[in-house]
Amino acid sequence: MSSVKSNPKSPVIGYPLLAGIAFALIWLAVGALALSLLLHFTSMKESELGSYALIVHGVCSLAGGLAAGKRSEKKGWYNGGMLGLLYGIVVIIVSFLAANGGFSWDSLIMLGTALLTGSLGGMVGVNMRK
Repeated sequence: MSSVKSNPKSPVIGYPLLAGIAFALIWLAVGALALSLLLHFTSMKESELGSYALIVHGVCSLAGGLAAGKRSEKKGWYNGGMLGLLYGIVVIIVSFLAANGGFSWDSLIMLGTALLTGSLGGMVGVNMRK
């Protein structure tokens, strides 16, 4: 007879970074939709979109870091920070491929924001397990 017991509360996505990037991309889709609706139905101008996009990227990275930290058992700041870095790199690569955007100060600011908010989310996520 096997002594291994199944854990009904085990996460569906076992790898913290994979779960975190999935949550971050889901939140990114929701944030992009919300910004599109705001741009269409309000008097918001396209010139204001950059500031709001930075907030959306911060929230996405925070949510991804929270998911990654919750699934990891230790080093939430590390898992969240790695998630933020990975998320930022994916966004920069997609913007380069889709819009022929290059690496600029705005990209660096977004990458730093994603790194910091991802780390914060990872720290909070690890402590939610206890």
